[in-house]
Amino acid sequence: MNIEYEIFKKSKIDYNKLTKYGFKKDNDNYIYETNILNNTMKCLINIKGDKINGTIIDLTTDLEYTNFRLNDITGEFASSVKNAYQDLLNDIKEKCTTKELFIMPQSNRITNLIKEKYNISPEFLWEDYPDFGIFRNPNNQKWFGLIMNIDKNKLNKKSTGNVDVINIKLDNEVNDFLKIKGIYPAYHMNKKYWITITLDDTLTDNEIINLVIKSYDNINKNK
Repeated sequence: MNIEYEIFKKSKIDYNKLTKYGFKKDNDNYIYETNILNNTMKCLINIKGDKINGTIIDLTTDLEYTNFRLNDITGEFASSVKNAYQDLLNDIKEKCTTKELFIMPQSNRITNLIKEKYNISPEFLWEDYPDFGIFRNPNNQKWFGLIMNIDKNKLNKKSTGNVDVINIKLDNEVNDFLKIKGIYPAYHMNKKYWITITLDDTLTDNEIINLVIKSYDNINKNK
């Protein structure tokens, strides 16, 4: 179980606040150490870019303790370690981050670019899918974009893990763009007119926003 990912998703690190919190900067790494559970366990938190990793050391043995990461914890001690670790991470999140609308950095940058150009913010319509946000053309209420967080194997059977993507409408140009790395047949939408783009920096922000503009224009002319 990736505890760090679940707690810090949709959060943007404020590095100035990290140092005030007590993190020590070592090249590109921010490192924090503290003891929990009456000084019986030591937590080591390492933040580099948007990657957050944590290690717990049992101070009675000086060995790494990992049982708190099991999906099905049955022991009381492992549960207490997990709870204390989560409390620490949530405290860091509250004091050292700002809330983001989407999980991946490029998704939030593209959202900001759409806001700057069209003054349109995403709408989150589904309680069961809180990471899905639509962008709607105000002239006709039609969608011109949909950002989702999905499993990569929905796009490529050889890939695993989650990724943010954006669906946009290109009408008759779809086949031309499917030759580009990072662009796939539309996930969960009409593949004849829509494409899916991964928001993992495979394409630049400028390349993606230009395609978003195409989508907006395609929707707008059909108002």
